Amino acid sequence: MTTSAAGCTAGEKATLHASLDRHRDAVLWKLDGLDDEQLRRPMTPTGTTLLGLVKHLGSVEYGWLVETFGREVEPLWFDPYENEDLHIAPDETAEQIIAFYGRARAAADRTITELPLDAVGRPMWREHSVSLRWTVVHMIEETARHAGHMDILRELMDGRPGTTARSRRR
Repeated sequence: MTTSAAGCTAGEKATLHASLDRHRDAVLWKLDGLDDEQLRRPMTPTGTTLLGLVKHLGSVEYGWLVETFGREVEPLWFDPYENEDLHIAPDETAEQIIAFYGRARAAADRTITELPLDAVGRPMWREHSVSLRWTVVHMIEETARHAGHMDILRELMDGRPGTTARSRRR
């Protein structure tokens, strides 16, 4: 989904979905033109990597927007409850992680498309239910937050900040 003039006057659900997609697209742009070493390079004392953030975002899309609403999640090869979704194992490839994120996005998109914003689901890790509306807003916040982290990591790597490929060093 891309931002268009029509998207700026759409209804609530389409507006929220377009906002989520803008942040998702920014996440993927952060990877553009980087080699495997750069994608895996720990850039913080805690070991945060660009590819690890993408893996994490795929995991949380599946958790919040798929599993919460009783839909099927693909079998995970890592334990997100042990923060394994933030780290890249030596045998995991960039292609594998990016494809995982794409599948998580597609599954989440089906939930958003097929259910009304007032639909209620219950995350298995929470004691209370949430609406799809609340969950989409939460995912916008989560994705934007991590896209911001990725902005900083990318700028530290090659001086390219921003949310689009047109952004250049100032």
